[in-house]
Amino acid sequence: MRGAGAIAALVLLQACAAPHALLLPGEDGHPTGALVVLEENGKEQVLDQPLRSARMARQHVSVRTVGKVKPAYGRLMATLPPPANSYTLYFVEGTTTMLPASRAVLDQIRADVASRPGAEVQVTGHTDTVGSDDDNDRLSVQRATQIMGVLIAEGFPREALSAVGRGEREPAVDTGDNVANAQNRRVEVIVR
Repeated sequence: MRGAGAIAALVLLQACAAPHALLLPGEDGHPTGALVVLEENGKEQVLDQPLRSARMARQHVSVRTVGKVKPAYGRLMATLPPPANSYTLYFVEGTTTMLPASRAVLDQIRADVASRPGAEVQVTGHTDTVGSDDDNDRLSVQRATQIMGVLIAEGFPREALSAVGRGEREPAVDTGDNVANAQNRRVEVIVR
């Protein structure tokens, strides 16, 4: 299981007398989804907290929270990819020129991608609220595409990378219209 999807695992253990389900924690330790178990009578048991467990018997489902992960589940969790990492690069106002401090972050991204077999990289460009919506949409895409190009030039496969622009729609810092804000002029890179 990869990405931001739910890390819910339905584990059927052959050694158990009855099927058993366990909702595993997400990357941040919190649930990123839920698992619904249906009893024969149609009643639903919802597992929506990490380490909630359901054991299915003939006509009944018993739900409880487990204190720790059994070794078998620990081995399953060990096969999951490492948690995603997020990086932020900042830009000079109205340009695709990265601020000098962001160059070190770009090196961290390269190292992270290189350390993950089959890494996936999402590059999202953003702007502050100075300028028109159309201009900011275009600039945010240019910023994201530029960073994606740098990673491709470093030898990372194009098919593992994607770039989008969000313009001024998702500011890091809420501001009014036509407000220059250095924290909003950014590219966010998520490496999975």
